[in-house]
Formats: sequence, C-alpha cells, structure tokens
Amino acid sequence: MTDQTPVALPRINEPAPNFTAPTTHGERSLSDYHGKWLVLFSHPADFTPVCTTEFIGFAKAQDRFAELNTELLGLSIDSHYAHIAWVRAIKEKFDVDINFPIIADLSMQVAKAYGMIQPGASDTAAVRATFIIDPEGVLRAMVYYPMSNGRSIDEFVRLVEALQTSDANKVATPEGWKPGDKVIVPPPATAEAAERRSSEGYDTVDWYFSTREL
Repeated sequence: MTDQTPVALPRINEPAPNFTAPTTHGERSLSDYHGKWLVLFSHPADFTPVCTTEFIGFAKAQDRFAELNTELLGLSIDSHYAHIAWVRAIKEKFDVDINFPIIADLSMQVAKAYGMIQPGASDTAAVRATFIIDPEGVLRAMVYYPMSNGRSIDEFVRLVEALQTSDANKVATPEGWKPGDKVIVPPPATAEAAERRSSEGYDTVDWYFSTREL
C-alpha cells in the first residue's frame, strides 16, 4: 500500500529550508549562496535518459544563469560516486561539461525538507522539483514535474529574470513575459487612486489593468 502521509512542502516567500550536504564539489550549505540567487533542482536518478537531457540543458544555460547572479545546484538520492561517474559519462558521450555541484542525498534529508519525495511517484527517488531561492535565502518559486517529462530550462532562466525585474521595479510580469516586454503596474488600492489611474500615463485598459515600459 502506498504511504498516503501528506508531503510537507516549503512555502513561497518564507526562508528556504537550511541544509548542509556533500556534493561533487565538496560540502555545500544554503548559507554558501547568500548574496546570490540559487536554482536548486532535483532529479530522480543518475544514468537515466530524461535526467541526462535536463543536466545537459542546465549546463548549456549555466552562463546565462551566471549573468543573472544565479548559481545552479543539482540533487538526487544517489552517491557522489554515482554523480561523478555520470558527469564523466555525459562528458564522454555528449561532450558537455557539468560544472555545477550535485548533492548526494543518500539520507534524503534535503529531499524531504524540500518536499522532493512524492509518495504517489516514488518513496525512494526525488521527483523533478525546482526551487528558486533569492540572495536572502527566501524561497521565491517552486515547480514540480513528473518523472516522465523533462523541464524547460529556458523557463527557469525567464522566471529568474522576471523575479529580479519585479523586485527591482515593484511591478508584476504578464504571461510569457521576457526582458523588453511591458510590465504590469500594481492596481490601485483605493477608489480615489482608481479614479486617477487613467491620467497617470500608463497604458491602461481598465482601472485595475495597466502596463508600462521599463
């Protein structure tokens, strides 16, 4: 019988669960990433085809993340020996270097703290979970994928860009937003402010929906 115990999930806009764990680049802690954005992502297992495509995708996008002051940190419930062997195999077979660390979470402590273990999928393997953590260690976004389907790495680059834009400009971003697109102005909070909105110079469709260029 499958364990139906609810999975405890971290919560957006609260401190991300702290951790210290062995990785392919030595021990890493959440505090090591203070002052940087962090994309922490789990995969079900080393030496599996979908996970291999995702790691190649993250590796190819690493420079784009670096331009956004963002580090990458992978995780699975495999040993660091398996991680090292897999990284070497990716280099040999696909000619792609994996230059970011991978947590060896054999104890499942990090995976459980972040809700990466989903009993409906597996009790012993992490699902494809992705967490974006800001420079203050606050969890800003989390996305879960099933084991059978790979993630879009471009979407996580876009999401980091969107989060940073919202923080810097106190705005929201619409569906599919990319740098250079208009952003959404926060809606008025009072009837008086709503009355003024159409004269404030924004591209206003209705009192609650206004956009502007950055």
